[in-house]
Amino acid sequence: MKKSKNLVVFGAALAFGLFALTFRGPRKRFWDRMTGTGLSLGSLALVTQPELRKTRISIKDILLGLGSAAGLYAIFHIGDHLTRLIIPNGGPQIDDIYKLKRIRPREELMTRLALVIGPAEEFFWRGFLQDGLAQFFGRFWGWVLGTAAYGGAHVVSGNFTLVGAATVAGGFWGGLYALGFPLGALIVSHIVWDNLIFLIAPTSKLEEELHRG
Repeated sequence: MKKSKNLVVFGAALAFGLFALTFRGPRKRFWDRMTGTGLSLGSLALVTQPELRKTRISIKDILLGLGSAAGLYAIFHIGDHLTRLIIPNGGPQIDDIYKLKRIRPREELMTRLALVIGPAEEFFWRGFLQDGLAQFFGRFWGWVLGTAAYGGAHVVSGNFTLVGAATVAGGFWGGLYALGFPLGALIVSHIVWDNLIFLIAPTSKLEEELHRG
């Protein structure tokens, strides 16, 4: 379904506004705001794009999702080490991101990431925004602009490392989407990667030590 430019611009502006509220509000309520942002953006995508409501996850999607999540996880393991070596305060910024996992119980966060946040981000950032940008600027520039928007929405966090991580992850999933990966596979990839890198097997050595302790 073709999108109007006004709808795409509205969606992008809404995303930036909601991310600002999410990252700038009281830290202890971060996950409530993040979940609300996911529900809002995901709902916009599903309401305005009926074809997204037909998304299904097949066995093939699961396999593609698992494989791509493993590839992105490997990239972030390398990136974690390089960030700590190259970027001043890179290590503390990474550890600050991981501190968010201690705000709420682990099982609750896994549920939020799997049922709301992960799927909603793919529906909105890839199925709605990148797809809309591609309609006006072509597949390549739709990917580039969609990636820039996803990374740019995280600037309000004030965490340079998080912005870089979001840009890499958004570029990875966006690139797969531009190449024809089904949205169902990207949803699986996003859910698995979120839980793996954030809750199950973090790249942060500090978090690994705390988990073992």
